[in-house]
Amino acid sequence: MFVIFLRFSSNKAAAQDYMAAHNAWIAQGFADGVFLCAGSLGPAAGGAVLAQGEARTALESRVEADPFVAQGVVAAEIHEIDPKRTIPSLDFLKGTDLPAS
Repeated sequence: MFVIFLRFSSNKAAAQDYMAAHNAWIAQGFADGVFLCAGSLGPAAGGAVLAQGEARTALESRVEADPFVAQGVVAAEIHEIDPKRTIPSLDFLKGTDLPAS
């Protein structure tokens, strides 16, 4: 499982120019079954996405395709999490190790 932090850069003012394309990128991540949750970082710091089911290299390519990332609106950080304990409804997240490529 991965947490992707999308922190606004000095080009934050351009966000409105790419918002529709960024929202389409998020929708595609959900449609592909890779994104589990997406939301804002407060206060007005950017966003975060929980993702699973995709190898890191594929996820890195997906993140690079985000119009906000491609246009320098945000800087992306990808952090991998190996869930060991969850509530029962999130047990599907445990043991989801994927190959490095």
